[in-house]
Amino acid sequence: MGRLADKRCVVVGAGQTPGNTMGNGRATALRFAQEGARVICVDRNLASAEETVALIVAAGGTASALQADVSDEAQCQQLIAQSVSSLGGIDVLHNNVGIGTGDTGPTGMELEIWERIFRVNLTSVMQLCKYVLPVMREQGQGVITNISSVAAVCSVGIVAYKTSKAALNAYTHALAMGNAGRGIRANVIMPGLMNTPMAIEGNVAAGADREALIERRNRSVPLGGQMGDAWDVANAALFLASEEARFITGVALPVDGGQSAKIG
Repeated sequence: MGRLADKRCVVVGAGQTPGNTMGNGRATALRFAQEGARVICVDRNLASAEETVALIVAAGGTASALQADVSDEAQCQQLIAQSVSSLGGIDVLHNNVGIGTGDTGPTGMELEIWERIFRVNLTSVMQLCKYVLPVMREQGQGVITNISSVAAVCSVGIVAYKTSKAALNAYTHALAMGNAGRGIRANVIMPGLMNTPMAIEGNVAAGADREALIERRNRSVPLGGQMGDAWDVANAALFLASEEARFITGVALPVDGGQSAKIG
């Protein structure tokens, strides 16, 4: 029996940006399925979600794919309803969607970009939780895990992304405290510098040298001078979703090789 045996899990952002490595959402969906969960893989790009499902099924797991743009409230409501219809309930909601495209410093920030980043990084989570909470409250149990970033607490030059992730931390804290009495746990994971397609490929497409970029990011990580990867985030998510974390709620867990602990 796996650590999530027969758990009904919805992983939002279970596809990924194309690249040579694996993304956090896909790795988490795979890890959940490896531990016995029934997984619904959600992504705006249905083909990418279906690729994740194919990997899960090939490994002997159980999964299906749904398409949704979670920046749209109606699609969030429909997604939760479809998931409940398919699974009979939702034990774990894992929110892994995030963007930073067009972000900049305070004086260069355009309102349209600011609002788009907040809608994807923060409002999407609020909308999904709005519709999943009644389901979990009726069940008397549930787990919500949101993917933030150490950018929320570290010095970075991208102001909208940082602020949206700090707000996500605060939202998750409120979510945890407001629902603890109903048996629902809510936590946030803050990945640091990760070797994932989202982190690397956009910079390469913008003209960065891949090897130089990877070397520079590695040097910034205190623990071993090496970036983490998607499996580090997936394993943290597995722990928080499992009964091993039954007494843990309202935490912001850095998965960052000590980056957020570095002072001076």
